Amino acid sequence: MKKILIAGNWKMNLDISESVSLGEDIKDFAFKKDLKCGVLVCPPAINIVPVLNSVIDSDVKVGAQNCYFENKGAYTGEIAPCMIKATGAEYVIIGHSERRAYFGENNNLLNKKLKAVLAEGLKAILCIGETLEERKNRKTFEVLENQLKEGLAGVDESISENIIIAYEPVWAIGTGEAATNDQVDEAHRKIRAFLKELFPNKAKEVLILYGGSMKPDNAAELLAIEDVNGGLIGGASLKADSFIKLIEIAEDILS
Repeated sequence: MKKILIAGNWKMNLDISESVSLGEDIKDFAFKKDLKCGVLVCPPAINIVPVLNSVIDSDVKVGAQNCYFENKGAYTGEIAPCMIKATGAEYVIIGHSERRAYFGENNNLLNKKLKAVLAEGLKAILCIGETLEERKNRKTFEVLENQLKEGLAGVDESISENIIIAYEPVWAIGTGEAATNDQVDEAHRKIRAFLKELFPNKAKEVLILYGGSMKPDNAAELLAIEDVNGGLIGGASLKADSFIKLIEIAEDILS
């Protein structure tokens, strides 16, 4: 049976009051439904606890957008996985394309972060994806394979249930370019095949989210693709009406 997770990445947006208001709106909707899909919101770190309180006693989960790979030490400005766990948050996004591009995060660093997150019993959302130049040079699948194999190096199949993959075609995020459904289907099928090499017995159970500007007007077609198990949503997660619409679309597909 297909599983879907609708995950909102709020990035560096929304202050505490705005975050709490959005969380409450999503909670109010979730309370009215017996949701079949998973719902996750990832606010800025400073807003995690207030958002957790705003969705308390609901099925809405909360995660962090980043972390460091050490649990304590002289790492000014960083946040440890154990600190995230202590808040009650359950997920951490690892290796978002913006972290890779703006902060120079590479596969080796992300592998350390991912292992640290898993060691705390948290769920890791590992982001992978190619740039426009890499796609034009026909290196898409090579890039995806390397990011998966190096990012998941040394991770035992027994804890693969705590790993989620988010495919982000970097060239289709905020550029005006758009990945076709066929391109998304092909990429997700390749990712599933690569996962089978790493986790032969568990690959089918790993969720693969699409992170290339999923919106209410394209979500139904994208979520209907066999190996698309949800979305890592940016802009459309910042307003209750659009995010809730995405949840409703996912619910329709699962009904």
